[in-house]
Amino acid sequence: MSNRALLEVIALDAEDAIAAQAGGADRLELVTDMAADGLTPARETFAAIRAAVDIPLRVMLRKTDGFAAGDVSDLVRAARELRAEGAQEFVLGFLNPDGTPDLAAVEAVVAELDGCRWTFHRAIDRAADRDQLRKALADLPGLDTYLTAGSAAGVDEGLPVLVAEAARRGEPGYGARMLVGGGLTLAHLPVLRSAGVDAFHIGGAARPSGWGRPVSAEAVAAWRAALA
Repeated sequence: MSNRALLEVIALDAEDAIAAQAGGADRLELVTDMAADGLTPARETFAAIRAAVDIPLRVMLRKTDGFAAGDVSDLVRAARELRAEGAQEFVLGFLNPDGTPDLAAVEAVVAELDGCRWTFHRAIDRAADRDQLRKALADLPGLDTYLTAGSAAGVDEGLPVLVAEAARRGEPGYGARMLVGGGLTLAHLPVLRSAGVDAFHIGGAARPSGWGRPVSAEAVAAWRAALA
């Protein structure tokens, strides 16, 4: 049986996507504006990336910096337009000011996705109660992944939380796959793999020259080799 883990890479455009696929990425997260930690890309950008690669694409649904939903109708419209363009997988996650999940916003967007698979992103790392958030979202259709560093400060600080949550796989609220990202380095992999984590997400690590430069196929290939 293969022990191969999933490797997801952030892509901003078709050039990124082509390099990530060439390096061995299994899936891409499509965003724009990393200065705001990743917002919804234009439908034209999605179309160009979809035409350039043939691996799965998860598209961010997020219109403002931070984890408040903002104008939910704008998010729903973006989801509708991207689905019309052919998008089938998404990334989203919204919190109330008190750190509880904004269920009204999440449910409104998920209803527009109509069963498409989606990731609840690192809003979980800012939640007031991670366990409560997981259980509140557990029955939403299409939710199959949590992107998390275990801490708002990143994987270095969140490692104990990630290991503990991995051990709860299959419990109520813990059925979705854990996708680890956020300050992730190759040095973290032995502990995470030993804990049973089998999905990893990289952004800056795929760009050794910084966010001003495109994804490096060689950098992605190094991660792919480490996760083989």
